[in-house]
Amino acid sequence: MASVMRSCIQSILKLVNCLIGMVGIAMVLYSIWLIRVWEREMGGFPFFEDDDDVTPWFIYTFLGLGVTLSVITCFGHIAAETANGCCLYLYMLFIFLLLMLEAGVTADVFLNRDWEEACSLTKNSLFDSHLMDFPKDPSGSFDQFKGFVRSNFELCKWTGLSLVSVQVSLSLSLSLSLSLIFPASH
Repeated sequence: MASVMRSCIQSILKLVNCLIGMVGIAMVLYSIWLIRVWEREMGGFPFFEDDDDVTPWFIYTFLGLGVTLSVITCFGHIAAETANGCCLYLYMLFIFLLLMLEAGVTADVFLNRDWEEACSLTKNSLFDSHLMDFPKDPSGSFDQFKGFVRSNFELCKWTGLSLVSVQVSLSLSLSLSLSLIFPASH
């Protein structure tokens, strides 16, 4: 009976990691699409450019987060398969750090109503202000997105909070139960 329950928890943890991994892969694919759009609109790749007028930090951030999510989910699959205590605890640490990052961004967006203007830094700071501004969007899609978020702020807020809480609670609770209740036999 215990082995069936352990196998079920391992399978559910793998499924949760698979879903999180799909989000990570989607983020990587979206950032690749953004790179192609950047190349088409600006006439060059956003990497290794000396032009300081526009820095596509959002592409770098999205790509980095997508790769990070993919690596964490790969590590989660390994931890779920082996049910090794060390792997599971390290996976829980990665998920906890991801939760702290998501909580910081969520708190900034929800507590600061002018979050899109707050992304720019002052001229007296270490960075130039144009490095942190949202880029100009000639298509107007970003303005449409901002309008949608503003008009449906409560829906967006609760949807985002629900997704983050389900993601983290399932990952943490399943990996914790797998490591504590069913330790791997050596």
